[in-house]
Amino acid sequence: MDRGDAFAEALSSLIVPGESCNVSIQSLGTPGTTWRNGVPVAEAVALARATFTPSSRVFTDFPVRLASGGTVCFGVDCFGEEYERLHSSGPLRGSPFDRRDVLPERLEIALGSGAPSVQVEAAILSMQVQEDIQDLLVRVCVPDAHSRVKTGVCVDVGDWGAPVETCATYHVDATSVARDLALSWIHLHEGSKIPRSAGMSLDSLRALIDAAPHGASVGIAGDVDLVRRHMRMDWAAAASRDTRPTRADGARRGARAVVEGDAELMRETVLKAIDTPPSLLLDALEASAVPDDEWRTVESPALETIAATNAGAPRYEVDVTSRKHVQFIERHAPYHVRRLASGGVVLATHPYRTLWPLWADALFLLGIPS
Repeated sequence: MDRGDAFAEALSSLIVPGESCNVSIQSLGTPGTTWRNGVPVAEAVALARATFTPSSRVFTDFPVRLASGGTVCFGVDCFGEEYERLHSSGPLRGSPFDRRDVLPERLEIALGSGAPSVQVEAAILSMQVQEDIQDLLVRVCVPDAHSRVKTGVCVDVGDWGAPVETCATYHVDATSVARDLALSWIHLHEGSKIPRSAGMSLDSLRALIDAAPHGASVGIAGDVDLVRRHMRMDWAAAASRDTRPTRADGARRGARAVVEGDAELMRETVLKAIDTPPSLLLDALEASAVPDDEWRTVESPALETIAATNAGAPRYEVDVTSRKHVQFIERHAPYHVRRLASGGVVLATHPYRTLWPLWADALFLLGIPS
């Protein structure tokens, strides 16, 4: 991947047309920061290209218009190879300044004819958030016809961890969607940080998995609470001299500990999934992304309410952080398998869920025990 091109195209795709941005550049071993405030995109890109080296980090912030309609402040980092080796942050990273910009705590929605429904309110929130996340992920990873980014994820909890434990992934080639499982295995079994292995080919990842002992397995966090628990365990281990990783590309020492509630993912399962014809794997994922009955019941009322809100109907404000709202999304937010015109694919759900249930159902449909 040409990091400079990826940075330039992501910036151009994300920024509100006609707006300016702030840009700063730091380099390892070089004191001070080069910065410009309130400059056009072309000037920010030219400055980055003129000063960017393998030891540099470029950061820019600017306004972004979300697919759902709001405008938020967004930042994009681009890391040189030497900088990335020390900080293991991936070549390109984008994030809103405030998590609540993409995961709002309150919504204004149209008054209906009946009493307000928690389920409909939660569905509206889920639709809005999922639309925004998918749009941002695609605009960062594949903003034009040139596919410069091989893989990407949306992470709400901690660092870039196992892809099947995130809420959205992107792959430049839909036929390589099994990379989600392969990268997850390498991260969980070998303890390697995902940014270090994300650029490897699927064949190389398969060889690493094949070298593991027969019957080896890892624990998969199927919900966000378990992901948070594992993150806290990794952070605690990294803080101790006796348990911290012994290599720069390590997230932990060896395989991640299995905790109560984890699902089991076996080495043989991952190898069989990698060897499955990609068209069958994608078909199984799409078949597994069918919404459940609870979601289908509220989908139409939610869409009607969104249309009424957009049309200017009287509104009320609702707090969507209640346990009932969150639980509905955790249990029923749908999965999306989106094939892109570029040949890529996005798997996505709401950040209150992980992609593992989608993968587990797809593996079951294919007769591959997980």
